Amino acid sequence: MQQAIDGRKFRYRCRRHTSYLSLRIMTIIRTYTQMKFRQFFTYIMLAGASVFVHAQGDGSTAYDFLNVTSSSLVYGLGGMNVSLVGGDINTIDQNPALLGAEMDNQVAFNYMRYLGDSNFAGLAYARSVGEHGAWAASVRYLGYGSMKETDVSGNIVGSFSASDVVFGGTFCYDITDRLRGGASLKLAYDSYAEYSAFAVATDLGINYYDPEKDLSLSLVVANLGGQVKRFDERYDRLPLDVRIGWSQSFASLPLRFSITAWNLTKWSLPYYDAGDGSSTDEMVRKDSFGSNLMRHLVFGIDYVGSDNFYIGLGYNYKTRTDMSTYSRSMLSGFSLAAGLNVRNFGIGIAFAQPHKGATTLMLNLSCNLNDFLE
Repeated sequence: MQQAIDGRKFRYRCRRHTSYLSLRIMTIIRTYTQMKFRQFFTYIMLAGASVFVHAQGDGSTAYDFLNVTSSSLVYGLGGMNVSLVGGDINTIDQNPALLGAEMDNQVAFNYMRYLGDSNFAGLAYARSVGEHGAWAASVRYLGYGSMKETDVSGNIVGSFSASDVVFGGTFCYDITDRLRGGASLKLAYDSYAEYSAFAVATDLGINYYDPEKDLSLSLVVANLGGQVKRFDERYDRLPLDVRIGWSQSFASLPLRFSITAWNLTKWSLPYYDAGDGSSTDEMVRKDSFGSNLMRHLVFGIDYVGSDNFYIGLGYNYKTRTDMSTYSRSMLSGFSLAAGLNVRNFGIGIAFAQPHKGATTLMLNLSCNLNDFLE
């Protein structure tokens, strides 16, 4: 696989991190106003199951699942990274400009077993277009299992299922030998009990990469679009966002450092601090400059000294502070990823524990079909 990539002359140096896995979670928050009780109950259940539940007033939408990554490496680096240059097709959901012709004929599968009966899975495939372009197609399923259905009095009257499906298409092109641009189209279908909705979203991204300095800079406008079919009379907006990313290794140090700034369409991201969640003291609202700044940043560091394996560590301050009203653990906000290339296949895993009641483990499997055609 690596020989096939090295044989092509592209501006990106492809470290063969051939697979990783995905998950992050989604928040589906709606109010009782203008909603039938069953629909309201559905959303409450989904919101309660969500690990990455956002604090009130942070701009959450019913389509935050569009931000869930498909890459276990990205998940292990904090769940958000738009500048991670490499050979992994799963990273393109973070930035379409990370796709490249060097990923020709790569196929990847991602899976995560979440809380209860929740399962998340996806499949992606990439193909080159000449020497400077590429396209990719993907499908992702996010299922939340079976849930109890009740009437307004709380009596159980049956059960229902809830799921989201996202179909994606991406195209990228080398603008110069160091500058690459890309665009993604995402079609999201949502089904909760007898309610359904459909939305269309677009991601636009650009990436600058200097292979001599191993410096990567990215800018992404994510989730441009809107809801085509509504659940009911109320319109649910998409989580429009602007993101900036920096990744770089230094000299002979085999470590790559990353900082990603996101949620840049809204500066103020207050939260309520209740310590570790075990205290009965009154919650304190946090909205200082330092707190807001940190809640916009995701930090990551990964080992890049070998093409055969990788390991990464991430810290997401927003995840940790969002869990301040729950029984969070000392691991809240931290995440870990590791991967290995075995023959023609890549395997990646990621681990995180946002709070004591939620331990998540994700898996990526990938291969390049060219390796089997040679």
